[in-house]
Amino acid sequence: MRHIPALLALVTVTACSPAPPKESAASESSQSSVVVPAAVSAAAISSGDGACLSEIGKAASNRLVERCLMVSPATHPPCNAANSCRMIQDEIDRSCAMYGPDEKKPGECAA
Repeated sequence: MRHIPALLALVTVTACSPAPPKESAASESSQSSVVVPAAVSAAAISSGDGACLSEIGKAASNRLVERCLMVSPATHPPCNAANSCRMIQDEIDRSCAMYGPDEKKPGECAA
């Protein structure tokens, strides 16, 4: 029991220690991850790129994305007009298939 105060002091000192120094900018930039924006502007998407926006247009792709966002339980679902319409529809189908036979599916599953 007499070692407990010394152990608590050690834990406290260790927890309050400064963070280790950062690596140099050159090695840090080579290890950094790529951040992809959640929304892609229509101007940034060219036709023939496989994006749903290019495949079916802005209004229809927006409706598909909205349906996807309404049913997907994923924390980062592929409900983005920059993805293919097939990918977005697959997420809708996957999400709607999660409902049990006695559960009521959202209207977005029937559309």
